[in-house]
Amino acid sequence: MSYPSDVTNEPWALLEPVCNPPGKRGPKHGEGMRKVVNAMIYISHTGCQWRYLPATFGPWTRVWSQIRRWSRNGTWARALAVLHEAAREADGRAEATPSMLVINTHLAPGSSNGGLTFHDRGGPYGRTKGAKRVVAVNVTGPPVGALVVPAFTHEDKTTQLMLQHLTEQGVSGRLELVLVDRGVTAAAARELGRDHYLELRRVGWDDKQPVFRPIRHAWRVEVAHSRLGRARRLAKSFENTTASATGWLQIACIATTLRHLSRPGTRRPPRLSRHEARSTSARNAGAF
Repeated sequence: MSYPSDVTNEPWALLEPVCNPPGKRGPKHGEGMRKVVNAMIYISHTGCQWRYLPATFGPWTRVWSQIRRWSRNGTWARALAVLHEAAREADGRAEATPSMLVINTHLAPGSSNGGLTFHDRGGPYGRTKGAKRVVAVNVTGPPVGALVVPAFTHEDKTTQLMLQHLTEQGVSGRLELVLVDRGVTAAAARELGRDHYLELRRVGWDDKQPVFRPIRHAWRVEVAHSRLGRARRLAKSFENTTASATGWLQIACIATTLRHLSRPGTRRPPRLSRHEARSTSARNAGAF
């Protein structure tokens, strides 16, 4: 039985080298790894509990152990970077990495009971007990980076962690401009800009209004958070560790990027070499 959330052949060709890398004696994992990935995306979409996972995905214990392993070793972050590159190519962008990003956070209430947890109070006036989800979004829509930190973490620190994460994933080589909200202090914006050799621009409205007013380019991250909210696994922060919570957020970002790639109007040109991409960059000078 197939489900609407199952990964199709073309995206799986991109994900398989990341999820099942070759070793000295062939692939590190056995057959059926695609079924395991489909199970993880299914849980992300539906919020299904582990023991209620349909038997068509195989034993739930295998899926559970695999997602723990991948959440800790950064597999999901690498998979998201690969799909983001494919999304830029499908959108007709000349370069594989963006020159402009938008970073913003979203507070999610926690639901864990007992034991050690990172769900400390934070947010405005320290009223929210949960986790803070940090997402970096390309101006075309797909997310390129996602992290989860305790709710009490200041915006200065969350932005610093995200920039470090993007650097580790190799997607910040062309980065020139990053938009953040005014929760980031001006001093921190200047310091982070100097450290990462880019412009960190604080955006927002000077006057407060009771209605939402989009800011050019910055509204993309609000749309991204809204789309991620459709994943029922993210209805609350059900996890007890930041690594596990980050893994589920990155899985939801991957599912969002897969939907972006499956749009009817999305172009899928052949992959260009670096030399060919540079030769066409003049015709795409206006693209971020």
